[in-house]
Formats: sequence, C-alpha cells, structure tokens
Amino acid sequence: MSSESTFPIHTEFIDLLQFLKATGIAATGGEAKMLVDEGLVEVNGQPESRRRRKLRPEDRIDLALDPTESWRIIAREV
Repeated sequence: MSSESTFPIHTEFIDLLQFLKATGIAATGGEAKMLVDEGLVEVNGQPESRRRRKLRPEDRIDLALDPTESWRIIAREV
C-alpha cells in the first residue's frame, strides 16, 4: 500500500501529461504519453486514456508503477 502525495495547483486545472512531467513521474513528454497509452494511469478510480485529461483539485491519480503511487490534486492557496 502506498501513501498519497499531494500536488498543489494555482490554476483551474493541469492536464495529465503536464502533471506526469511536473511530478517527475515521467522525465519526458514521450514517457508521459507511454504511461497513459499503456493503461498505467487511473483518475478517480477509473482507467484514463486521455492524455490531455484536465485534473482539478480533489482529483486522485493512481499509477500502476513499482511501487504504486497515489496523488491528489489540491488547490494552492494564493
């Protein structure tokens, strides 16, 4: 079981590929696309195949990596 990390955003949303790169889960855009295309990403408990899925505060992202990773998007206070 993995612990949940948080990722604060100060905009309305961040797209999935941007999130994967910003957190360091993916080193490149190509690597981020591969993670999505291979079905390793779930958003709010559902498999996510849309690379540009908009992630908003309170969304939960689960990654089928080794070890697994769980993230929650939070609103950053300004």
